[in-house]
Amino acid sequence: VCANCHKNIYDTHINTAHYLTSRPALAKYIKGSFEEGKNVYTYNPNLFIAMKKRDSGFYQVVYFKGEEKKVLPFDIVIGSGTKGQSFAYWQNNLLFQLPITYYVFAHQWANSPGFPNKVQFDRPITSRCLECHSTYVKTISAPDVEKEEFDHNKIIYGVDCEKCHGPAAKHVEYQTQNPNEKTGKYIINLARLTRQQNLDMCALCHGGNIKKIQPSFTFTAGDDLKKYFVTDSLSTAAVNFGTVDVHGNQYGLLQSSKCFRMSKMTCSSCHNTHENERGKTEVFNQRCITCHNNVHENFTTISKSSLSSIKENCINCHMPVKQSQSIVVFMPGSEVPTAALFRSHFISIYADETKNVIQALKTSKQIH
Repeated sequence: VCANCHKNIYDTHINTAHYLTSRPALAKYIKGSFEEGKNVYTYNPNLFIAMKKRDSGFYQVVYFKGEEKKVLPFDIVIGSGTKGQSFAYWQNNLLFQLPITYYVFAHQWANSPGFPNKVQFDRPITSRCLECHSTYVKTISAPDVEKEEFDHNKIIYGVDCEKCHGPAAKHVEYQTQNPNEKTGKYIINLARLTRQQNLDMCALCHGGNIKKIQPSFTFTAGDDLKKYFVTDSLSTAAVNFGTVDVHGNQYGLLQSSKCFRMSKMTCSSCHNTHENERGKTEVFNQRCITCHNNVHENFTTISKSSLSSIKENCINCHMPVKQSQSIVVFMPGSEVPTAALFRSHFISIYADETKNVIQALKTSKQIH
């Protein structure tokens, strides 16, 4: 329905990590291979799980001493596949995480993050999990039930238009009946929100270990996050010493940065959420330059011959890739977990990373 009037945005949005952060378990969304020789995760010589494609769908099949012991279906894909994907299966109205994840960096199946290195298939998926990986899922169990039940037929997969712009039925009805009205009515225009409202919308899922005090999916863009969650506060010392995970709390890290404190920037100052910009470092470097331009005091000592190369490496020096402390997986045959890599949102001076970048530029003779 949104695409009827906003086709260009729709066409780019469906390629974003937000849109793909949950999907039904169809072949086009599952990244891992089901080919023989590429479809097995082995725990020990007697125990392994094979990813199988059968006529009725995709499955994780548990084998012990060569015998098939349990068959678990791929029902929902969780994660866009830029770094990895986990999977969920239905058991009546309950959702559980499958034991095997696909780790994109290694192009291999791996033990799901946080799982012991043994078969586990009873970790429940909660509404708080789904609140960040979908636009809406209807909870049908009572609020105090530990294992929540969900309606299979009332799911809006992915972080979609209404997640950021609010419920849109009244907007669609009005604009359809008034096609000449160019001002959007009954819809949240993010440009009209305050800085904190914009930040709260992103902090819902990128704000660290926040704890809900209202039911999931009741927060709407434009609301005050503190009315719905106990927010995660960070100490400057914790940020500086690297004890805040680079995966869970991008907002907290950004908020601790001098760039943030000395400006009016929000997440959308750097991120266009309607487009897939992942890996386009030149785009993000250029957004740094919009504030740190050629006459900025930080550039006064840089020669003109070096300026171009330096401007192409803003985030590699000041937002380097770091290992996550929480997203770690066991690869086949390894007793040491492998950490996923994320770009730090604590914008700062990283002496070692800067030294490495400058040395690489000198080696390639881009600077002298």
